[in-house]
Amino acid sequence: MKQFEVPAFYRSGILGQVKAQRKAADPRKKDFSPTEIQLGNFTFILARHFGFCYGVENAIERSYKAIAENPGKRIFLLSQMIHNPAVNEDLQTNGIQFLQDTHGKQLIAFESLTPNDVVLIPAFGTTLEIEQQLKELGIDVQTYNTTCPFVEKVWNRSEKLGQTAHTIIIHGKHDHEETRATFSHAAASGHALVIKNQQEANFLAQVITKNKTSAEFHAFFKGKHTPGFDPEQHLNKIGVVNQTTMLASETQEITDFLRQTYIALYGDDAIKEHMADTRDTLCYATNDNQSATLSLLEQEADLAIVVGGYNSSNTSHLVELLEQKFKTYYIKDAAEIQNEYIQHFDYHQKHLKLTEAFLPTQTQLRIVLTSGASCPDSILEAVMERLLACRYDATQISTLLLNHQA
Repeated sequence: MKQFEVPAFYRSGILGQVKAQRKAADPRKKDFSPTEIQLGNFTFILARHFGFCYGVENAIERSYKAIAENPGKRIFLLSQMIHNPAVNEDLQTNGIQFLQDTHGKQLIAFESLTPNDVVLIPAFGTTLEIEQQLKELGIDVQTYNTTCPFVEKVWNRSEKLGQTAHTIIIHGKHDHEETRATFSHAAASGHALVIKNQQEANFLAQVITKNKTSAEFHAFFKGKHTPGFDPEQHLNKIGVVNQTTMLASETQEITDFLRQTYIALYGDDAIKEHMADTRDTLCYATNDNQSATLSLLEQEADLAIVVGGYNSSNTSHLVELLEQKFKTYYIKDAAEIQNEYIQHFDYHQKHLKLTEAFLPTQTQLRIVLTSGASCPDSILEAVMERLLACRYDATQISTLLLNHQA
């Protein structure tokens, strides 16, 4: 796999060493068991896969390349490059300006752009409508288009589904940048509908089986389907694709559930006439990270810490998995940890919480540790060091880290 040129300050000595050792021992990534790092009285249980994925490293490399290649020019990002505040803040420090926020709200008017400006498309991609608008302004949208190849794979599959009269069911959060982009591309070739979870899949199944009316469908899925969507006509043939940062297992469960719905209606022999096989659209990186997180659940630990941006979909799903077993804290960086407390994000209620005395009092501690696909390894290492600082002074920490790297 390609090696990307990511700025050194995003890398970590210890974690880079761990990743290199695991890659050498398991190049085909068949072993999802975690790695244990012993530092003094702390045992950190690291997920087999964590941190930057292929799409994120590609986006970061091309972003810094745009900065280096365009001195003196105005450089804009369509929206956040990835959902990590440290990365986005560093890009802004280097002069990149954001045209929109994550919800699509305009921060800088497109009309103020000139053909001499540089515009980067983020890893999530963008809608066909925005792409066309930029082209009409004379903006080059291809040179620094950092759309993840696996997102584009979903778009290509959606186009093929539309061409065969399948309605594209998108498993995702309808207001997420990637889902908005996928919806736009899917709608260009056919009808599309966004569903968020199994509950919405259950409702959709009732529409398919005629236990819910068209009026109930439009009320329930308002704003989440293409114009002119007729449930009586457009749910006869479907294909399920996903927002690549959603739980892959949930996408598969929803797909299997809807498949059984069609089998009950039309019989097993006719299923191919009503539902496409779209398993090839699931993102490998999301699958790997989630499989590695499931392996963490087989461990015994005192608590779990997940590091990543609070608006990161894939990171929130790692939290969702780990909190099934562990007391789990979702933090964005090491600054959230103090000796007396930890500030962490409750992604269910969408607000920050403060928990005092978060570390158990026993001498030996086992802490599960992982990070989202947009979190630099340097931030995860800083979290490790900050946890050590709750029990050790700076000199002791330096000795522990030096001895481990030796």
